Order: sequence, then C-alpha cells, then structure tokens
Amino acid sequence: MSFSTLGLAPSLLNAITEIGYQEPTAIQRAAIPAILRGGDVLGAAQTGSGKTAAFALPMLQTLLAKRGGPRRLHGLILVPTRELAAQVGESVRQLVSMLPTTYKVQVVFGGVSINPQMLALRGGTDILVATPGRLLDLIDHNAVRIEQTAMLVLDEADRLLDLGFSEELHRILALLPAQRQNLFFSATFPPAVQKLADRLLREPTRIEVLSEASCEPAITQRAISVDVPRRTMLLKHLIEQHKWRGVMVFVATKYASDHVADKLRRNGIHAASFHGELSQGARTQTLTDFRTGYLQVLVATDVAARGIDIARLPAVVNYDLPRSAVDYTHRIGRTGRAGESGLAISFITADAEQHFRLIEKRQNQRVPREVIAGFEPTEVAQPMSAATDVVNGGVKGKRKSKKDKLREAAAAGEAEGG
Repeated sequence: MSFSTLGLAPSLLNAITEIGYQEPTAIQRAAIPAILRGGDVLGAAQTGSGKTAAFALPMLQTLLAKRGGPRRLHGLILVPTRELAAQVGESVRQLVSMLPTTYKVQVVFGGVSINPQMLALRGGTDILVATPGRLLDLIDHNAVRIEQTAMLVLDEADRLLDLGFSEELHRILALLPAQRQNLFFSATFPPAVQKLADRLLREPTRIEVLSEASCEPAITQRAISVDVPRRTMLLKHLIEQHKWRGVMVFVATKYASDHVADKLRRNGIHAASFHGELSQGARTQTLTDFRTGYLQVLVATDVAARGIDIARLPAVVNYDLPRSAVDYTHRIGRTGRAGESGLAISFITADAEQHFRLIEKRQNQRVPREVIAGFEPTEVAQPMSAATDVVNGGVKGKRKSKKDKLREAAAAGEAEGG
C-alpha cells in the first residue's frame, strides 16, 4: 500500500515525496483514512511507529480545506514532555514547509521563559504543540484561545497521566469546544488511561497495531546478575567490550544520574547525566551532543524514557530497574527503532530479583540470568513474597518511603565511589 491510496490531497502527497517517506507504516495505513472520515480515533501504538505523521497528515488536510479569515487554532497536540513537544513540532513543521500554503506551527513547553512564547503566539497559530502545564499558563495570560479548536490530539496519553497531568488535562478539556475531533494515542492502556479515553471519545474507531509482527522491534534482552557496588564497573566493562558508539543508561534518581555519569567520566568514558532538574538549555545541548556522537553515554532518569528518538541507538542499559513493566517497555524501546536491531541489558541485583520477575511476568517472557566473569555476585536474592503487588511491582504495605530510597541511593553511591 502507498500513501496515494489513503485519501490524502496531492499537495500532501508531494510533501511526503519531498521529505522522503517511502511506504506508510501500519499505524498510518489504519489511522489516516479513519481520521479523514472525521470521527474520533483511539490508537494503540508505540513511539517510533510513525504515529506523528498518522495524525499530522490528516490534520493538515483538514486545515487545507478551511477557507480564509482570521487565524484560529485548528489543531491542538498535547504531549507529556518537552523533548516530545520539540520532536513532534519539528515533524509537523517539516511537512508544513513543503506545502503551497503557509501555516503557523508553534511549540510551547515549560522550563523556559514564557515571554518569547507569548510573543510568538501573537496573531494566533494554526497548530499548537504543547505540554499541559505551559498551555494553561498561556491561557491564563490570554496568549492563546482554545475554545474553537477543531482537532485535539493526546499523544502518549499514558505518559501524560504517569507524569501527573490528570488535573491539567481535565481543565483543558473543559475549555475546549464540545464539537471537535479527538485523536487519542497511547502505548499502553492501564485503567486510568482507559477511563480518560471513555470520557473523551465518542464512538471512536479503535486501531491496534502493537500485535503485528512487522511492528515488533528487534530487541535482544539480557539480564546480568551483579552486586550493587559493582554495577558501574560492569557498565564500563560492557561499554568497552561492545565498543558502543552510543548507549543510554537508565537510573532511578537524579543523584544516581549525576554520580554514574561522573564515575564514567573519571574512567575515561565521555558521559553526561540527563534528568528533569537540568535547565531546558542544558537538556537540549546534552541531547545534541549525544545525537552527534560527541557523548558516548547518556545516563538518564525516566524523564528520557519517552519522547526522545535517537537514531540507530545500539543499546540501552537498565542500571536501576524501572518502577513498572510499562516503564520497562518504554525504556528498552529507545533501541531497536525504525527497523534497526537493538540490545537491552538489565542489571539484576539481589534486591531487584523479585521485581524483575514481575516485569517478566507482565511481558510473558523469561530473560535468562547471566553472570559475567570478574563480576560474579555474592549477594543472595530473597524468596518471592506472597504479598507482591504484580501491577505496580512493589510489595503491598512494605513500600519504601522516598527518604529510604534516597538513603539507599546515597549508600550505594558511596560504595561505588569508594
């Protein structure tokens, strides 16, 4: 199937050709005709599946069909992170740049001054890509109006709720017009996400592409047993052994991100930390350095698990296990993208063994444990508890407090840095 069979306008087909798109992906083949029919759409699709073009192309087609007049917001795209906002905005602007008609696309997010964004929105905009918090800030400043928005896209809806945007989303939905087209995309559908979809969508067309074999990334998963104090040196060993040109390492805390990156640098490996407390300028520069190969290792908290597309990333390492199986899926999905093969390695400490078994259970997959010569573990895993909470990966009534976790992270850091 080609793009020409999906009902797109000639100007959009020319834009696709100019950009170099070859054939539509599974989500594009299913979503574009459904969106062009004008109804609500509920799409299950992973990042890297081509879903931005799946909603951007029909959004632009409906915009092309509008008559002239004052510029009003036509499409509102809500995303969970700054990085995803920039990525989606870049993709939409690339398509718009190829069209015969000039349209205004603005990208807004927090962490930077609001004043330039307010100035950029003067005179209105046709398409707005926004994080929820900054959008509400701009609405409060009368910099943007959304009550006549024709199309609403929630991109990575599960992550929007994971990051605590539920209240902001409900405020935004209350300000939008009752008559609009809703496009809802999510990689996973836990109860809170399904509840939001049920409230938001009217008899939606449901699209599910995750089960297609052609959409499954070719990711080899490995699990290496190791003691907590030996993880950084094992990481160094693997980087040198595989000669990775780039690797993303996931950790649990800002402290661990800074500490592991510093330890790698002191061992001659060009690494940088990446977490939510960095300024937007620092985050952008760090990602640029990583994408261009100036940085070899990016040590990141889960702020980087979604919305970042690093081309041909060969490997990711779970230095700390994620909180949930859903987060595990998003982490390892940073590699093995766009038809490339990838490698995902998880460090399994004695304390983390139970949790990783839960992740395996949710994945319906068993990952054999490995032991690397010179890094044989001495700590013993505790037996599986009957009180384990399978959904969240914790132990009911026995979850550690934030202070306990910080103390443990500090203790582990001292052990590794000693």
